[in-house]
Amino acid sequence: MANVRTTEHKTILQRAAQVVGAVFLLVGILGFMPGVTTNYETMGFAGHGSEALLLGIFQVSILHNIVHLLFGVAGILLARTHGQSRAYLLYGGAIYLILWLYGLLIGHDTPANFVPVNTADNWLHLVLGLLMIGLAILLSRETTTRPTAAGAGR
Repeated sequence: MANVRTTEHKTILQRAAQVVGAVFLLVGILGFMPGVTTNYETMGFAGHGSEALLLGIFQVSILHNIVHLLFGVAGILLARTHGQSRAYLLYGGAIYLILWLYGLLIGHDTPANFVPVNTADNWLHLVLGLLMIGLAILLSRETTTRPTAAGAGR
């Protein structure tokens, strides 16, 4: 019996959600890799005491990495439909803007910094929030699908 593959069509918005999800998943995995994450041995579950730095810049903890993994899985799963992709990018972007404000308002050396975040994280959260919301708004207008790589060339 021949192996029959169906062609799945995705909008550009769905592909964007898929890519954003894949990047979050990758970042979550890299956060658990010694060498990519400096001061790895100091990583705690949560709290400002974690001195682990992803790429030597962004403060991470086990909780922080888990959040990245969950955002990644959510992006990949929600990329199944146009509407879910838009919601993922829009609301995920809003969450990252809230995290940006949270990081600006709390003291980085206080128990309130349980995620934890540092100044580099704060600015990254701002950029991520704006980017995700921008993608949701700009790409949600197009609802025509395009074949995926599996269906290209047929």
